[in-house]
Amino acid sequence: MGKRVAIVGAGVSGLAAIRCCLEEGMEPTCFERSNDVGGLWKFSGHAEEGRASIYQSVFTNSSKEMMCFPDFPYPDDFPNYMHHSKLQEYIKSFAQKKDLLRYIQFETLVSSIKKCSSFLATGQWVVVTEKDGKQDSLLFDAVMICSGHHVYPNMPTDSFPGLEHFQGKCLHSRDYKSPGDFQGKRILVIGLGNSASDIAVELSRLAAQVIISTRSGSWVMSRVWNDGYPWDMVYVTRFATFLRNVLPSFVSDWLYVKKMNTWFKHENYGLMPLNGPLRKEPVFNDELPARILCGTVTIKPSVTKFTESSAVFEDGTVFEAVDCVIFATGYGYAYPFLDDSIIKSRNNEVTLYKGIFPPQLEKPTMAVIGLVQSLGATIPTADLQARWAAKVFANTCTLPATNEMMHDIDEKMGKKLKWFGQSHTLQTDYITYMDELSAFIGAKPNIPWLFLTDPQLALEVFFGPCSPYQFRLMGPGKWDGARNAILTQWKRTVKPTRTRAVGEAQRPAHLYDLLRMLFFPIILLAVLFTFY
Repeated sequence: MGKRVAIVGAGVSGLAAIRCCLEEGMEPTCFERSNDVGGLWKFSGHAEEGRASIYQSVFTNSSKEMMCFPDFPYPDDFPNYMHHSKLQEYIKSFAQKKDLLRYIQFETLVSSIKKCSSFLATGQWVVVTEKDGKQDSLLFDAVMICSGHHVYPNMPTDSFPGLEHFQGKCLHSRDYKSPGDFQGKRILVIGLGNSASDIAVELSRLAAQVIISTRSGSWVMSRVWNDGYPWDMVYVTRFATFLRNVLPSFVSDWLYVKKMNTWFKHENYGLMPLNGPLRKEPVFNDELPARILCGTVTIKPSVTKFTESSAVFEDGTVFEAVDCVIFATGYGYAYPFLDDSIIKSRNNEVTLYKGIFPPQLEKPTMAVIGLVQSLGATIPTADLQARWAAKVFANTCTLPATNEMMHDIDEKMGKKLKWFGQSHTLQTDYITYMDELSAFIGAKPNIPWLFLTDPQLALEVFFGPCSPYQFRLMGPGKWDGARNAILTQWKRTVKPTRTRAVGEAQRPAHLYDLLRMLFFPIILLAVLFTFY
C-alpha cells in the first residue's frame, strides 16, 4: 500500500473516498462515529449529536438512475424515488460488494486534525480519535473530510424579535421525526426548502392549521416531469445545458421561468420567488400545491415579531394561538475537529478550490468531499470529487498555484451570484461542474468522438439524461459496463412502474423534445429580426 489517508465519515462521500483511495494504491482508514455506514441516510428515531438527522418519511428527490455510484446501478425493481430505508439498503450493499467495511473504524470520533510539525516538508496530518473513552493519535499523509453539512442546525433566533417571550414549543427541523405529537396543533414552519415543505405537508393531515413563512419564495417542482418521467432524467441533460449556455440570457431566463410555472402558477399560491430567473435549488414536493388548494397549508411572508402566543407577519396579518414553531432554516458549515482558518480562509467564508481543496495549504493533502450542492445527485458528484482528490494525493494530478486557485474561486463566485443569488451554499451547475472535474482526470466523455464511432451511444449521452455512468465511460477508472448501463437506463426506469403491462414501454423522443424546446425561441428571434 502507498500513502495513508484518513477519511472522516462513512456516508456516501466517505465510501466513495475509500474506494477511490484503493484505486490509486493508497491505504485508507475511515473513522465513523456511529455503528454503521450511510451517514445522512442512516435513520435514527432521535437526533444524535454530531450526526445528520432525517425524518421517518423522507424520500429521495433524485431518481435512482441519476444518483447511483457510476459502476453500481440499483437493482431493476427498486423504485425510481426511494424511501431512506431503500437507499440505505443500496449503500450497505455497495460497501459490502466493494469490500470497503474492513477499512472503517466504527464508533470512533475524530476529535482533532492538525498539521504535523514537519507539514511544510511532508504535508502530513496528526489525527486524534476517541473510542470507548480512550484517545489515539495517528499520523496520515492526507485527509479527506466526508462528514457532510447537515449536522449543525442554523437557528436564527436573533432575527425574530419577541421569540424569547413565545410560550409555545420551538424546534429545528433536524429534531422532527414524525407527525404523531402534532395532532390538532397550530404549527408555524419557518422556511421554504425541501424539509420545510415535506414537514408542512405531512403535518397538514393531522394538525389544525399549518402556515409556512417564507422570506423569498421558491419554485416548487414535482418529481413527476414531462409525460410522467422522473424530473431529472428529462431536465438534467447535456443538450439542455448546451442551450442554457448558448441562448441569450433573456431567452434562457424566459424559458426557465415558463418551465417552472408550467405545473401551476406560483403567483396564485404565494410561492413565486422574488427573483424568478435565479437558478436557486427548487423545492421538490408533489403535494404542496394540493394542500394549499385544500386550505390545510397557507403561505405567508416573513415573521416580523412573536408575542407570547402568536406570530406577526410582514403583511400585518397575525397567526394566533401558535402551538409550535419549526425552524427549517438549514445548516451551518462546521468542522469542530479542524481549525476554522483552513476551510474558511477568507472573510470567514468557505473558500475551497472547486469546492474541494483549501487553496492556502502549503501542501495539497486535504480535500473536502460532498460539500458542493447542485441540481445533480450527491453520490456521483462525491465519487468524481474523490477520484480527483485521490489522484492529487497520489501525485498523478497536480493543482495550480495558490493565486490561480484564488482567482478561479473569485471568478466562480461571480458566476454563482449571477445564476444562484446570494447564498451560503457552494452551488454550481451540475453538468458543467462534473465535466470540469472529469476533464482533470481524463475521464470527460468525448462527445464528438462518440458521434463518429458510436452514434447510438452519442445520441443517448448528449440528448438523454446525464447519468453517472457517463463519467466511468472512458479514461482512468473506466467501467466496462458503462455503455450498456446508459443504453438500458430507460428500461430500468420504467420497470418498477410497469407492474401491469399494457402495450410497449415508452421512452422520451429526443427529436420531438428538441423541436418543442426550440419552437418558442425561434419564433421570438424571427419576430425580433422582422422588426429590426
